[in-house]
Amino acid sequence: MLDVRRILLFTEVARRGSVTATARALNYTPSAVSQQISRLETEAGQPLLERHARGVTLTDAGRALAERGQRIERELQAADNELADYAGLRAGTLRIG
Repeated sequence: MLDVRRILLFTEVARRGSVTATARALNYTPSAVSQQISRLETEAGQPLLERHARGVTLTDAGRALAERGQRIERELQAADNELADYAGLRAGTLRIG
């Protein structure tokens, strides 16, 4: 099974176009980001990125996974918003007894 945290990190790499830019934005080291992407590629059983001197290019499998990652991000954000509505008493059932 693919690790969701790694998929989200990979999606950020795809969005920013480089491991270094992603690391800088998320306060990680480039090495840490690269290691997580390598682990994701192992989980996926295939390369997801082509690494270049000035960034990365997604493979076909990488593009497909990045699209899924964006959907996963949206669903997680929607779940977070929904839970915040319940916690803030903006949603749910009010019972007076």
